[in-house]
Amino acid sequence: MVLAGGVGSRFWPVSTPSRPKQILPLASDRPLIADTIERIRPLIPLDRVRVLTGEPYVEPIGRAADDLDESHFLVEPHARGTAPVLLWAAHHLVKADPDAIMVSLHADHVIQPDAAFRELVAAAALAADTHDRLFTIGVRPTRAETGYGYIRKGPALDRSGAHAVAAFIEKPDRDTARSYLESGDYLWNSGIFVWRAVRLLDEVLAVAPELAGLLPLLDAGDVKEYFAVAPTLSIDHAVLERSQRVGVMDATFDWDDVGTWDAVARSRPTDAAGNVVQGVAELVESSGCVVWNEADEPVVVFGAEDLVVVRVQSVTLVLPRQRAADLKTLLDALPAGVREVDG
Repeated sequence: MVLAGGVGSRFWPVSTPSRPKQILPLASDRPLIADTIERIRPLIPLDRVRVLTGEPYVEPIGRAADDLDESHFLVEPHARGTAPVLLWAAHHLVKADPDAIMVSLHADHVIQPDAAFRELVAAAALAADTHDRLFTIGVRPTRAETGYGYIRKGPALDRSGAHAVAAFIEKPDRDTARSYLESGDYLWNSGIFVWRAVRLLDEVLAVAPELAGLLPLLDAGDVKEYFAVAPTLSIDHAVLERSQRVGVMDATFDWDDVGTWDAVARSRPTDAAGNVVQGVAELVESSGCVVWNEADEPVVVFGAEDLVVVRVQSVTLVLPRQRAADLKTLLDALPAGVREVDG
């Protein structure tokens, strides 16, 4: 199950409703969604891959990953966060195969090397089946990141590297994140999940009453009504923070979440001064900048450090890299005529 909903507003003005983030080449020369599907295909055949997204994104995603057809999409009528859509996906899967193992991936992750990723997903699938737990992949923190959930490992479950989760904390403040980083006792939650689909249904019944009460709608096949009344919740808040049956395995690969323009500087090649350049640009006495230019004319940056400069045909954006995560605040403040560009 590949989570590919949402427009990716933190990549405005390049990401727009007609061109969502998951079809952009933000981490490589290919669209994010194409990288994600190609990464998992040697382990899970394409006929068992499903893309979870909204109706407006089916056509652009289908163009970006041209091996997909209508059978590969589960289209959510309303965006309600990861908890309702993953519950729906698990329910859909259990009807087809009560013993199925479900792997949930995000369309905007950067992972290297692919072979190590597949090897660990396969090991997590075995652990999920053996221990009947909801498994996540944990990543060793490299900075005091406040945009990720954190995991404190519990006892080992076996010799495979599978551990119980002692605590699951969603998006701490900066001081807390710094203390987690310094302690060395916590992992980032990557958002890569592996579990028996029926175990997710059971955990929702056990710990998430706001979703459990909606399962009869799915049993009746009333998907539209289910999404119409479902609360907007992340799977982290609704289930993982509450459940006593969560497991974790340490990532054996490099991982990043392409969530903001700042992440592009970590995922794409840089020049000698640490600049990332896409398109026609000249950078002089500048370092640590991200320049994304889709216009034919050059962008020139002089004497700047740690800036993001984005130019599309109708708008130019300039902001400090450290403010990249606050782009939604900017969009809320912009007049509609500026904000609603067609990148």
